[in-house]
Amino acid sequence: MPPFDPELSVALESLGNGPRAPVTPENLAARQERDAATRPRPTAEDLRADGRFEVAELSVPALRDGPDVTLVSVRPAGREGPLPLLYYMHGGAMIMGNAWSVLPRIQREWVLPLDMCVISVEYRLAPQTRYPGPLEDCYAGLLWATEHAAELGIDTDRVIIGGKSAGGGLAAALALLVRDRGVPDVLGQLLLCPMLDDRGHTFSSHQMSGLGMWDLISNETAWKALLGDRHGAADVPPYAAPARATDLSGLPPAFIDVGSAEMFRDEDVAYANAIWRSGGQAELHVWPGAYHGFDGLAPQAAISKDARDTRTRWLRQLLTHSRSTEPRPAG
Repeated sequence: MPPFDPELSVALESLGNGPRAPVTPENLAARQERDAATRPRPTAEDLRADGRFEVAELSVPALRDGPDVTLVSVRPAGREGPLPLLYYMHGGAMIMGNAWSVLPRIQREWVLPLDMCVISVEYRLAPQTRYPGPLEDCYAGLLWATEHAAELGIDTDRVIIGGKSAGGGLAAALALLVRDRGVPDVLGQLLLCPMLDDRGHTFSSHQMSGLGMWDLISNETAWKALLGDRHGAADVPPYAAPARATDLSGLPPAFIDVGSAEMFRDEDVAYANAIWRSGGQAELHVWPGAYHGFDGLAPQAAISKDARDTRTRWLRQLLTHSRSTEPRPAG
């Protein structure tokens, strides 16, 4: 296996074996209960951070049968006029996580430095809701947000979709769905160690099994929770598992990063390559010695800081370029 980065290895060893134990069909319900009880869930007041941010929890209608979708909107306080939007989907392997827990870090790293707003989506989790429910939740929220851009203070010409792990997979799927449905326009896709392939047939998925923070057993459990009997079938659509896509043309520019020492490495590298082969634009980073979710577990490690700086630079360049290419007003 590729060696772990020394700083990341120390953080991993300090965690112990409990949190790294595989998720199985037998322990899935218990792991979900534990995650719901222990994962941070900051309140709207917490997220306002002594008045530095404006926060709103929104309930928007589903496009198809299903409950309303909850969105959590955060923007810098006191900012007038439309701001660029990062429409974000949390991680958790499609079976865990919540829309609130990811926001403090996004506020600190992107909302204030890049003068943008973020909307985080509380999509339904598997196996209680199988595909296409979670993706349709994300699409319904994105469509509603762009249709209500004026009241939300969103610049619809500068909407970026993004997410991490399962959220990165949902962001990739959402980019495909937006392309094929024709609305809304999306400026870019930020895919952080995205979960893209249900088949578990890459070299890295077996090479890293039982190592790091996420392995083949857990991954198979999560995909089966999402897809049910369709897991691994030949007809799984690319909207469910974006690695199944055969046509990646016409997509917005992508940022893809992944660790060299994690099971998603090969599927993420292959996805970037497929975008290039389709004539698209992708920026790929493979962080040496990094395991899945390394920057969250070891945020002070040098490689974690480099990864955060690189993502911020890509976002800033994308937003700056979009402004520089706007047409000049007549006269």
